[in-house]
Amino acid sequence: MFKTLQTYKLLFLRLLFIVGAIELSIYFFKINLLFTGIFGCCMVFLLIREMYFYVRNFVLIYDKTIASILQNDFSSDFSKHKFNKDCNDLFVLYETLKNKDNEQVSKDIIYRSILNNIETGVVILQKQETDWNIFLMNEYFSDHFNVPKVSKWKYLKNQLPSLCEIIEKDNFNEIKTAIEISINEQNRQTFVLQASRTEIFGKEYFIILLDSIQNVVEKKEKDAWINLMKVISHELLNSITPIRSICQNLQDLVEQDSLSAEDLEDIKNSVGTMLRRSDHLQKFVEGYRKLAMLPSPKKEKTELQDLVSNCLQVMNPLLRKANIEVVNAISNKLWIQADSQQAEQVLINLLTNSINALENTNEKQIIISAEARENRTFIKIKDNGKGIEKEIEDKIFLPFFTTRNEGAGIGLTLSKNIIEAHGGYISHKNESGKTVFEICFIEM
Repeated sequence: MFKTLQTYKLLFLRLLFIVGAIELSIYFFKINLLFTGIFGCCMVFLLIREMYFYVRNFVLIYDKTIASILQNDFSSDFSKHKFNKDCNDLFVLYETLKNKDNEQVSKDIIYRSILNNIETGVVILQKQETDWNIFLMNEYFSDHFNVPKVSKWKYLKNQLPSLCEIIEKDNFNEIKTAIEISINEQNRQTFVLQASRTEIFGKEYFIILLDSIQNVVEKKEKDAWINLMKVISHELLNSITPIRSICQNLQDLVEQDSLSAEDLEDIKNSVGTMLRRSDHLQKFVEGYRKLAMLPSPKKEKTELQDLVSNCLQVMNPLLRKANIEVVNAISNKLWIQADSQQAEQVLINLLTNSINALENTNEKQIIISAEARENRTFIKIKDNGKGIEKEIEDKIFLPFFTTRNEGAGIGLTLSKNIIEAHGGYISHKNESGKTVFEICFIEM
């Protein structure tokens, strides 16, 4: 505002000088000072010319700056006009908007780069009156479905009718379903379709996401194989490396002409170490076989109270030795459809897990409870032990993962596989500082 008033003052002063020069020139002509009057007229001409160019430059710069802002064109460079202090505020506004536009362009490039590099098909539609235009289509969608980057919904419909018909059928509302799409007249593939509708600054957008179920499954299988190979290679190296070292030592001993009593003692110790490592490796392989060759469950109607009683009877010596109180809060009327031997194995594994968790606890207690609801039977095994650390919560069901030196790391994995083979699930959580494992059996 101050700059604008200053500009008006400068214009007003120029006008005063011009009017004053004109009056002086007329006065000089009246008193017959012709040459002085002519000089005054020349001064008036120069003042008018200077004012014309001043106003013209100001208007040109102003118009060019405003036009650039309105057209969102920030390619102009006004640095050579910075000496013109009358337009300083306008230049500051231009530079501010230019920086914001550059920042927005950078963000758009980054976002588009992210969208083009993810293995998910993304299409964003923008509503124009009663029709939809394609606002964005990422590279994965275009390449995977062999669709050119069209700009109209009707063109996309010609390329992928099966997808577009589902979306139109739901009137461009939120969708989450699985669909089969034939690509290049080849075998049909199954995709997870997720679509949502949103409004931003008065404009409606429709976002379509397509994930290949095959890709998701393959990625999970690949990750599982990588984790499994890491575990297997780790266990094999832990056994083979010391065995190989011991064998080299034994070879050096037996190549001697004679063996002393100390050498014989070394041989005995070496053979004992090799046997222990071999036993460990054998247990590891047996654990893997248990996981890989789990038989299908032979389900039958089983009373839950009898099942739990049998498990407690088996575990009773260990529970007494560890001085653990067990509270059995299961009703006699609950029944489950399960393979009794496999279900007992799961309960024994979970009780063993609780015994280990209660190792350094003073008042040791395990509570077993169950309830039936919504055609499901939920069994809870709760203990007041040290609990599961947050850092390993997502690893406890992984094969061969254990926090105990003497543990095999297959108990919880085997339990999870057994329950899932029954069509149920097993999970864990914390309740008031106590660790709870919950088993769910689904009634058929």
